[in-house]
This record gives sequence, structure tokens and C-alpha cells, in this order.
Amino acid sequence: MGESKLKLAKREEQLLSCAGVQTPAGRVQVRWASHSAATPMGQLAYFIEFLTLTGLWSRWCESCPLNYLSANAPSKADVLGTWLLSVLSGHRRYSHVTAIRCDGVNPGLLGMNKVISEDALRRALAAIPEGAGIEWLDAHLNESVARLLDAPWILDIDTSVKALYGKQEGAVVSYNPKKPGRPSHSYHTYLMAGLRLVIGAEVRAGNQHSASHSLPGLLKLLDELPGQRKPKIVRGDCGYGIDTLMAGLEQRQQGYLFKLKLSKNVKRHIERVFWDAGWTPAGQGWEGKAGQLKLMGWQGARRVVVLRRALQGEMLIVEQDNAQQLLGFIEADRKEGKRLTGYEYAVLVTNLDYDILALGQLYRDRADAENTFDELKNQWGWGGFTTQDLHRCQLSARAVALIYNWWSLFVRLANPEARREAITSRPWLMSSVGQRTQHAGQTTITLTGLHAHFDKAKTALMRVSRLLQAWSSRAAEQFNAFTVWTLVCEHLKCILAGIGPPQTRRFLPNHANGIG
Repeated sequence: MGESKLKLAKREEQLLSCAGVQTPAGRVQVRWASHSAATPMGQLAYFIEFLTLTGLWSRWCESCPLNYLSANAPSKADVLGTWLLSVLSGHRRYSHVTAIRCDGVNPGLLGMNKVISEDALRRALAAIPEGAGIEWLDAHLNESVARLLDAPWILDIDTSVKALYGKQEGAVVSYNPKKPGRPSHSYHTYLMAGLRLVIGAEVRAGNQHSASHSLPGLLKLLDELPGQRKPKIVRGDCGYGIDTLMAGLEQRQQGYLFKLKLSKNVKRHIERVFWDAGWTPAGQGWEGKAGQLKLMGWQGARRVVVLRRALQGEMLIVEQDNAQQLLGFIEADRKEGKRLTGYEYAVLVTNLDYDILALGQLYRDRADAENTFDELKNQWGWGGFTTQDLHRCQLSARAVALIYNWWSLFVRLANPEARREAITSRPWLMSSVGQRTQHAGQTTITLTGLHAHFDKAKTALMRVSRLLQAWSSRAAEQFNAFTVWTLVCEHLKCILAGIGPPQTRRFLPNHANGIG
């Protein structure tokens, strides 16, 4: 475009801008600024202070095994800061990075030179050596939870399937309940129950979803934990009640609680105990019967607890007959006063000596882990940021888990009374217009609220800031005998209740799928 055409285009743009827009309130002029010291995530400054004073941000950057040879390459802070801001924004794709490239406040607070492009971020993660990168992120995941493991706690293990729509490495057609026939990755995840913190994560090919593929990672995690910080219980659904896993835990004298699949031999055991006396209450309408069972392939007999609950009203029976579904109902004859009782069953296997009431509640409590997976998958970039190679998918899964942990702990400092998911905590503690100004060498960020609870957020964030600055002063006075991060964790442990065998008088409400 020639110079005359550029001048003409600029003049037309000015005229249109001066003309403004028509609204019910009248004509409003609009001014466009491509670059401004503003951000839609103004309150994030307080989270950045949390990362700074605890040393989490500096240690993460300094230990990153990314080494560029080019002098024009972005810095570690640029790469990790872009990654951090994108994940905090709830992004799921590298292309979403463009949404934060005009942030004129937060990158500077993180010590970044700029927000890098999506392609630069992809290249940077590819340049991180696979083994060193996984070791680096696993170490920081461990750091984010290690000091909270002093109290009794429960380790929840689970595998979720992530459907894929490309030709990614490890994209294999296998078990996929929601999208049958769709290639997928398997996310093997280890959670600290109750606190909903991620302790470890592995991404595997879609056909490596069974408990046997979780076993190496689980045993490695347990072996690396100090004795006083090992979980009281390892808990999982019916996919984990296999001999190799239970034998490995038994060798380590590790308590476990799993659900068994209702196989033919398990059903026979249910038939044997059906008419036995001595069924005891298991809470929420369930009753239980403990016994010993040795299934085919097991090295020996193990303690099992059969749980049953009477079905209410009509019962629907579904049967297969030559690929045809047959439906039938069983209903009591009310005129004759007859009552037919049907039961739903769940069978637990454990090496714990807790009573049936406690075991029933312990397994029902496992349903809370599903809330964590729902939050990670739907409110964070869990399962996103996929690439052709499995290596970067491994890094992304761990990075999302790490940032999720940091944010969860920060939110708990701001709101000690209860846990808040990202769908409520991010608008509350992150979203406000932030305008940066500088005068006489002093930088000021002016925040303008965008939600109804802006004043409550102000109070909470300023309280957290005062705590962090007080701990920072204490650490300096003690000559780093206590780090700020140590003091943060000690404070959180005073807030958070210990997680162990529940009090049998306290029950959670029923879940849609009953006991499992």
C-alpha cells in the first residue's frame, strides 16, 4: 500500500472513531489502543506475590532444564511465564496464548520481557529434554504437597481417558466409554484426597489404561515418600483390585481399599453370604458383611466386605437375548401385601482392620476425587495442550497439575473456610481491570472490580498479602531458618483438617452411582 493510500486509510479510521457508536444512552466515542499498561487479570498481582515470596516461581525458573544456544531466544521466564498465564486463564490450546499477548501488567510483574507466541512455546517445550523435564516437574509437584503430608492422608488413584482428534503419538483406539472408537490418551493420576491436590500424573497411550500400567508409577511414588509422609490408605475403584497391585502394596505394608468387579466368582461369594446372619449397618441404607475370599490368580485369601442396599419401588431388569435387549419390571403385589426385595451390591477388598461402617464411608468419600477430575478437565487445561509427540503432553499434564496446586493453596489462604473451584475462585480473586501507572519511580496498579464480591476479594487478598509479608520478615530475622514456604504450609496445616478414617457418625450424602 502506497503512502497516499495509508494516509487515506488513517484519515477514514479517525473519522469513524470520531463518529463513535450509537447506544440507547446516545452517541459514544470509541478510542482504540493496541498497546496499553492494562490487564483483565489485575488481582493476579497478589498471586504473583505469593509465588515470589515463597520462592516457588524463582525455583521453578532456575531449575528448568531449558537451554537455548541462540542469543535471540526467549528467556526461561518468558517461556514459563507465558505457560503460567495461559494455564491460569483456563486455556486448553497453544493457540489460545494470543489472548494474553496484550497483557500490559502481569508479564512485567513476573520479570518477563514479553509473552511469546504459541509456536515459540511449542518449540521451547520440545527443547526440554524428556527425562530431565519430567524429573524437573515431578520435583516441583512433590514440593507443592510434601509439607502437607505430615497428617494422616489418603492417596486416591484413578485413570481418565482423553479423546484425541489428531495423529498424536500414543493415540490408540481402546476403552473409551464416552466416545467409543475414538483414539485416546490415558491420564494416570495420584491425588491427595480431601485437599484435592495432585501428587503425580502420567500420560500414556490410550490402550495403557489399566491398573497394571499405573503400578510402576504408583510404587515409585510410594517408595520415594519418607516413612512419616506415606499415605494411610491407597484407594481406587474396581479397576485397581488386581493381585499384582495389592501384592506390591502388601509387601510395603501399605493399607489399601479397592472395589472389586462383580465377576462370576465374586457373585458366587455374594450368593454364599446372602442368607448369613450378622449383616451390620454400613451407613446411608447400606449394610455389610465381612469375610475372606481368594479369587483366581490371587496369591492368597484377602479380606472382602460385601455391601448391599435394598432397592426401592419397581426394579428394572435388563437382559441380552441374541443381541436383543429384554426389559422387565418386578413390582410388589400391594393388594396382597407382598413385598419383593431386591439389592444393589458393591464388594470391597482391603487389608485394613477398620469396621464395616468406617470402610463403607471411606469408599463413599472417594467420590470426591471425581470432583477433582471434573475441575481439572473442565476448568483447567487438563488433557489440553496436545502435540504430535507424547513428551510435550507429559510436560503439559504435569505443569497444569502444578499450577492447579499452587492456585488451590493460594485460594485456601484467601478463603480458609471452604475450598473454591476455579470456576468461582478465578473470577473472584483474579478478574478485575488493572491499570499500571508510574510516577516518581513508584509503580501503581489501580484495580477496578468486575464482580459483585469485589470488596470481599479486596479484604481477602490484602489479608493474604499481610501474612506473606509478615512471614517474609520472620524468615529474614531467623536467617532463613524458616522459609516463607515452610511457614505457609504450617499455616495451611492449622486450617486444614487431618484426613484419616472418618468418624462413623458423620456421613456424606448419597452419590448418584451409590457406593462407587
